[in-house]
Amino acid sequence: MEKKLDKLLISVSLIFVLSIVALLYLFPTESESMANQIFTTLTNLFGSITLLFTLLGIILLAYVAMSKYGSIRLGKQSPEFSTFSWIAMMISCGLGSATVYWAFIEWAYYINTPGIGIDPGSQLAYEMSVPYSMFHWGISAWTLYALVGLPIAYHFYVKKNKGLSLSAVVSSMTNIKANGYIGRLIDVMFIFICFGGLSITLGVSVPLVAEVLATVIGIKPTFTLNLAIILVLSAIYSLSSYIGIQRGMRNLADFNAKLVIVFTVGVLVLGPTIYIMKNTTSSLGLMFQNFIQMSLYTDPVGNGGFPESWTMFYWLYWITYAPFTGIFIAKVSRGRTLRSVIANTLLSGSAGCFIFFGVLGSLSMQRQLAGSVDMVGMLSAGQDNAAIVQVLHSLPFGSIFMILFSIITLLFLATTLDGAAFTMASTSTIGLKNNEEPNPFLRLFWCIMLSLVPLTMILINANLDTIKTSAVATGVPVIFIMIVMLIGWMKWMFNDYGHYSTSKIEEESFIKE
Repeated sequence: MEKKLDKLLISVSLIFVLSIVALLYLFPTESESMANQIFTTLTNLFGSITLLFTLLGIILLAYVAMSKYGSIRLGKQSPEFSTFSWIAMMISCGLGSATVYWAFIEWAYYINTPGIGIDPGSQLAYEMSVPYSMFHWGISAWTLYALVGLPIAYHFYVKKNKGLSLSAVVSSMTNIKANGYIGRLIDVMFIFICFGGLSITLGVSVPLVAEVLATVIGIKPTFTLNLAIILVLSAIYSLSSYIGIQRGMRNLADFNAKLVIVFTVGVLVLGPTIYIMKNTTSSLGLMFQNFIQMSLYTDPVGNGGFPESWTMFYWLYWITYAPFTGIFIAKVSRGRTLRSVIANTLLSGSAGCFIFFGVLGSLSMQRQLAGSVDMVGMLSAGQDNAAIVQVLHSLPFGSIFMILFSIITLLFLATTLDGAAFTMASTSTIGLKNNEEPNPFLRLFWCIMLSLVPLTMILINANLDTIKTSAVATGVPVIFIMIVMLIGWMKWMFNDYGHYSTSKIEEESFIKE
């Protein structure tokens, strides 16, 4: 049976996104001011709710994983992908190239503007800087992804409902119609936040790769080089998306994961090994020691703006990524138990970030302390890309590390965009069943659009931060959609398995395997 495309959703979503881009071009100052005002208002009103929601989400997932419900299997088949490929695809889709960028420099922003009441520029500010970057990219971020992925996976594999979209899940849990006004609004908002989040990812990562490659080759970075990188990137992820997850993204993610391991081990061995190991170990301890305080810190007395600018912003940013990452996690987790999905999403994803941010952050911090690269000063001067280039150049075989860095960044971009194109195609396919994938030409269409929109914004010199802020602002209503999904998921589980004993669920899970 031929899968039916949701032409109305595709048309309305593109008109809405292109209208936003046009407004950014025609009224750049007004658009930026309005987006910032909306974001400030929303963080003031809902910032504390966002922090509490995220921490309570961790507790909820821990409960499900440790309870009898953790043994529920998603579908009757054995796992579709090997554990390595499964984890690699989740990390590649959920993190993207921004991870590589921020792993080098995020800690440096916290030196002069530290959180939890630390004095700027102090020893403690340095000691807590890498722990804060680990915190912002660790357990809480992956929790927000899992809070979307698990209800969708249960809807798709256990309840066997049709449709791999937010509106389809909400519709199956409530009286809201997927093709009604609210259902349409949910899906249009989903498409918009995909464009918003990924436009800024491309807008930040492509110029960085251009500067790194230009340094290696010995030329100046230009728009032509940016354009060439985007075209190569588009070709990679469009081909990957077209040929499907099994042959495309799985192989890309596997290769990239191995390359990241080689890159990280190389930095550890050829960099300041002892310092990296000591600082990473200390940072892990400080992060876990201060986890609750960092999770709920609102700075009500000092009002320094740190929670709003960083933690609340990050949680809302992860929430905007959560719908398409959650849909992708659900799709690749067929045959897994709820416990294994929770454990691997939270623990494997977080562990990867802890190691990556610990090693790369410690390397650049050591260069700052040794006086060889002024990371803090260069960031204040807006020379973030140049700072990363200098740190990479300071390593033995610096040119090789820069080439590896560029390849990893591009592959992270490709896999993230591939995953986004898959979920956007799934959302715009009516009645998708759990043994089906969306039309490859539809996935290719979304791949092209995901490249054209940010490229258009770069061409017209639109403010990428404005569309990012606009997209993040939509994270607030997504929280309430997530709450509806989580309540529906809990009701489903209690109704389906509440009367089962632990051994009965485990027996059923074993039979299904």
